[in-house]
Amino acid sequence: MQLNILAFGISKDIIGANKMTVDLTDITTVADFRAWLQQKYPKLAGLKSLLIAVNEEYGQEDLLLKEGDEVAIIPPVSGG
Repeated sequence: MQLNILAFGISKDIIGANKMTVDLTDITTVADFRAWLQQKYPKLAGLKSLLIAVNEEYGQEDLLLKEGDEVAIIPPVSGG
C-alpha cells in the first residue's frame, strides 16, 4: 500500500524530508504505521509525543489506513 507522508518540525529533520511516498506491506493501522516509523527512525521513539493525522484528521491508533492516504507526522511543538 502506498502512503503519502508529510513530516513536520523535528520529525522532518529526523526523517530527512518533509514529503515522501512509501510503499508498505503489513501496515494496516495507525498503530502499525507508528511502530514502523519508530523502527525505521529510532530517534522518533524518543520524542515525548508524536501525533499521527490521516487525511487532515488526527488518527486513532486503530484507524485503518487505505491506499493513497496522506499521513502527517506531528511532533511536539513549543513556543511562546
